[in-house]
Amino acid sequence: MEEDGYSFSQAFIRACDLASVEDLRLHDLRHEATSRLFEKGLNPMQVAAITGHKTLQMLKRYTHLRAEDLAKLLGWHHVNINF
Repeated sequence: MEEDGYSFSQAFIRACDLASVEDLRLHDLRHEATSRLFEKGLNPMQVAAITGHKTLQMLKRYTHLRAEDLAKLLGWHHVNINF
């Protein structure tokens, strides 16, 4: 998509503008995707292979797991977690 000086980043900015989406960066999507891959049950090595993170420390920085999803994994379906 780099043809004629038009980058993916520019396309993302334009799409956000057209959709009236404010305060969203392309980088935010990487954080979101990383967390969702873990929620799908992938292990750290699998997620790192997809996201390109080279260290566990960087992978952890990009991961934001939801308390509700962790509770479900632990079998705490009856617990209502509101933060």
